[in-house]
Amino acid sequence: MARLDRLSYTSPAELLAEKFHMHIKLLQALNPGAHFDRQGEKIIVANVLGAMPESVARLDVDVGKSVVRGFAKDGSLVVAYPATVGSDDNPSPSGTMTVKAVVKNPKYFYRPNKNFQQGNNDQPLDIPPGPNGPVGSVWIDLSKEGYGIHGTAEPELIGKSSSHGCVRLTNWDAEELAELVHRGIPVTFRE
Repeated sequence: MARLDRLSYTSPAELLAEKFHMHIKLLQALNPGAHFDRQGEKIIVANVLGAMPESVARLDVDVGKSVVRGFAKDGSLVVAYPATVGSDDNPSPSGTMTVKAVVKNPKYFYRPNKNFQQGNNDQPLDIPPGPNGPVGSVWIDLSKEGYGIHGTAEPELIGKSSSHGCVRLTNWDAEELAELVHRGIPVTFRE
């Protein structure tokens, strides 16, 4: 991956599945015989439009239930997203930190001396941006170095696998959350 210029969508069907918040197999099942690479093709997709809050005032990461919740200033719950959190070997952090920055379409910098060890690779790698990159289409940087909330190219694994300590959301949920957070809001990890 580090040798590529970009980790773009692999097909028009993959792009459409992401855009309409569904697994590519569901898109294909809803549209048997459809040719997703033809202009003017009519397809059935999920209706993902809805009213969104203007922002969230704080985030809670429920590690035990694998969910990220966003709350308004008045304390009301305004968003909730299924998530993948750390594992026994690479646990998510605990306590409260803050959002440092939001990076859309991020590069990924693998540093085995700072991050986890990926197989036998002991060399640093700069992985190009794109929705199929290791951190998906957005990175929400947290104040604890090396940790963040990010997207994934494998939405079907959310809540079913473990991460290397970060909080992994679907690309579409991470993109939505990125529009709702701002620098300095608290993010609390709870068991």
